[in-house]
Amino acid sequence: MASSISLRFATLSIVITALLAFHANAQLSPQFYANTCPNLLSIVRAATQQAVNSEPRMAASILRLFFHDCFVNGCDGSVLLDGTTTMQSEKSAGANANSARGFDVIDTIKSRVEAACRATVSCADILALATRDGIVALGGPTWAVPLGRRDSRVANFSGANSDLPGPGSSLATLLSMFQVKGLNARDLTALSGAHTIGQTQCRFFRNRIYNDANINATFATTRRTTCPSTSGNGDLNLAPLDVQTPIRFDNAYYQNLLTRRGLLHSDQELFNSGSQDALVRTYSTNSATFFSDFIAAMVKMGNITPLTGTNGEIRRNCRRAN
Repeated sequence: MASSISLRFATLSIVITALLAFHANAQLSPQFYANTCPNLLSIVRAATQQAVNSEPRMAASILRLFFHDCFVNGCDGSVLLDGTTTMQSEKSAGANANSARGFDVIDTIKSRVEAACRATVSCADILALATRDGIVALGGPTWAVPLGRRDSRVANFSGANSDLPGPGSSLATLLSMFQVKGLNARDLTALSGAHTIGQTQCRFFRNRIYNDANINATFATTRRTTCPSTSGNGDLNLAPLDVQTPIRFDNAYYQNLLTRRGLLHSDQELFNSGSQDALVRTYSTNSATFFSDFIAAMVKMGNITPLTGTNGEIRRNCRRAN
């Protein structure tokens, strides 16, 4: 009974937080395409489910694209643009080169949406919806995604190099970079829970497993077997961000932090005798609180300076401007 009541309160909290976010950015609404593309949600959901069924890791890859999109010039689909002779793409920036993936899945979804509703739905909104649906496909929570974003005509290569937190970031750096985007410490810790799914490359965690002191020794030894101490052929070798349940969206990520098994230095910084330790402990034992805070933070992140109204465009192809 107590857990049922707790879950109902958590759900109510989600609804209230989401409504506040919608009010703060009234131009975005979950009903934005209700009349112009009524089958949008089912189209995106089916295509995303198909992609995740084929490769569960894809849910994390799409989620990462959404994060990397929103943190650079806001949620405008700019991360999806290919480079041109006059524009460097965000795909080629340090945080994305040879690691960002899932573009082909977004292309597939876009083509199906275009077939149903030509020149109506932005790539930015498709990415936001696919992110939610990928999380749900791996057992995570669902929420109403605010819609109405338009697409940027240009990418921001320099912004992608400067605005995205790195895997070696300190807690102070993470807090500062999130604050610039209007996200607070609780948002940071909740959004970091996205690392309960997916994998990352050896080059991003090498320094942690060989040089960090705040790491479980057995965990470090295991990771070293596929990640050599010097850069080279092993740079792109993959390891799960969540060693317990790498293809299930749950709160195991926080449990890993308690035992010093965060894969990235930036992960473990959340539980390192700092300001977020208590919240990490809460999330590690209370998945309802984690889910509630994660949803609120995702809605908030999705509201970072979107293009709306007559700004930007509705791209016909997510890889290039019209």
